[in-house]
Parts: sequence; C-alpha cells; structure tokens
Amino acid sequence: MQIQTRRRSRNGHDRSDDGSVRPDDRRDPLRRWAATALLTVGLVIQSTAALSLEEATEQLLIEAVEAAYAVDLYHARCRSDGSNRRTENLNKLLASRMRMTVLRVQDDVFPERNYRKVQERLRRDFLAMLAENGGCAGVKDSELPAELRARYDEKMRAIEALP
Repeated sequence: MQIQTRRRSRNGHDRSDDGSVRPDDRRDPLRRWAATALLTVGLVIQSTAALSLEEATEQLLIEAVEAAYAVDLYHARCRSDGSNRRTENLNKLLASRMRMTVLRVQDDVFPERNYRKVQERLRRDFLAMLAENGGCAGVKDSELPAELRARYDEKMRAIEALP
C-alpha cells in the first residue's frame, strides 16, 4: 500500500507525488456562485434595457425596420441588388445610438418576438404589395420606390434625433 502525499503548488493547486495537478476543491463552490451571480446580473441588465424603451420609441423602431426591409426587398427583387444596404445602415445607427441591433429589435420589440417570423411576414407583405402594383415593371414606373426611400429616410432622421 502506497500513501500519496499532497503538496501545494505556487498557484494554490494540490500536487500529488505522481505530478498530477488537481485544483483546490474548496474554491469550486465560490467560483460557481460568482459565475451564477454575474450571469444573473447580466440578464437583469439586458432585460431592463429591453423594457426601458418607451412605446413611441418602440413604434419608431418597428417602422424603421419595416421601412429598411421594404427598400432592401425592392432593390433585391426589382433591381438585383441584394446588398441589404439600408438594413445595415439602420443596424449601424441602432448599435451606435441605442446599443441594439435590428435582430434584437425584431426579437424584443416586434409582436412576433422572433426575428425569423418577422422577416417572413415582412417578405410576404412586400410581395403582396408588389403583386398589387403590377410586379416590378409596374412599380418601377410608379412613385412607390421614391415613397419607400422617403419613408426610410424619415425614420432614420427620427432615430438620429432621439436623445
């Protein structure tokens, strides 16, 4: 029968005679408690930030995302430009001004509470509107592209004007 002795290494871990290192078991519950506390605080802060938006601001964010998607869908469908430039510009503005993203707005602010469902609904609504106006050929000759762009620009200016 061989008795193993344990020695402390410089970093506080137990070291047995065979050289294997084992962390000090007394610190594990404290580490778990600290990690749980930090996670809980982070979730509370995030949910408080999501709840702190006023109803008017929430409505503005919804309208801005809808406007950006409508312009991007028009360009993707009728002009073969799939860059999603307006949504990306809105995303940059939201990130810099409000510490939010378009996806977070879709998940937290839209009634669907799921970005995939929101994007699918926006796509369906746009395609229905496009069909009502005679498809891409009918829309290109109308004032609709200018109206979509004006609506998008108005919402971007409104977000920039927020305190």
